[in-house]
Amino acid sequence: MKELQPLHEYVLLELVEMEAKTSGGIIIPDTAKEKPQYGKVVALGNIEKPSVAIGDFVYFKKYSGSEVENGGKSLLFVPYADLLAKIVETDKI
Repeated sequence: MKELQPLHEYVLLELVEMEAKTSGGIIIPDTAKEKPQYGKVVALGNIEKPSVAIGDFVYFKKYSGSEVENGGKSLLFVPYADLLAKIVETDKI
């Protein structure tokens, strides 16, 4: 299998699917779903002192990146500057 490795200051993300049901129990059809704005970091390009690592979950700008398919997975090449936040687990206070 061939591996994708981002170049320059790009990050490769695996898109994470949103829940298909609302809190009220309404099922959302695939055609009405928005493109996810978060994903899992799969690979990093040539980035000096990155704030994220492979395996981290991140939010990115809404219309950012170039989507590709590889090995049956939806992946997204996103400029590192378009990452907005890293999702971290915290203990409840």
